[in-house]
Amino acid sequence: MKKLLLIAGIVLASISTQAQEKSQGLQGTWWVAGQLSTSSETTGDAKSTSTMVLPIVGYFFAPSVTLGLGVGNISSQTDDASGVTTADSNTFVVKPLVRKYWNISGNMYLYGQAALPIMMGNDKITDQKTSSFGLELSPGFDYVLNKWLTVETSFTVLNISSTTITPDTGDKTTKFSFNANPMNSVSDRMLGDLQVGIKFLF
Repeated sequence: MKKLLLIAGIVLASISTQAQEKSQGLQGTWWVAGQLSTSSETTGDAKSTSTMVLPIVGYFFAPSVTLGLGVGNISSQTDDASGVTTADSNTFVVKPLVRKYWNISGNMYLYGQAALPIMMGNDKITDQKTSSFGLELSPGFDYVLNKWLTVETSFTVLNISSTTITPDTGDKTTKFSFNANPMNSVSDRMLGDLQVGIKFLF
């Protein structure tokens, strides 16, 4: 009888522990992700290059809600056919974001993300300064492979931005843009581009 009670106690403790872990979700977990890209285009003897480095660090402060912050840089340069640099810009990027997760089944999750990208750039050749503030809404799917790695995919359904261009001489220009098209019905639009990446948990 004592053995039976002991076994029953162990089973109940195990069930209780599993239920507690499930209710806690990923709360207290840190994660690291980011974006890294480089491109080069040559037209005749003219050449343009662009590089983006944007590491992102986040923290689950609730079982299914996380905050993240990306800080990085975008650089681009254009040289004409004679090798003279006609454009050379550097842009500092800050991207705070928040995500809410919903479990679909097992290790598969649906999430919604809201991000507020802020960019401040300067062209070294023209001394033209650019600042941009935006709002991006992106749904996505996240599959947890193990305790330290997930694979995710997402696309942007809403993009709102305000960009101010301040030249070295003359008046500054402010542009406002709004783009919402979750069905991606226009082939040349920027929204809806599918992004696939990995996220490290620790």
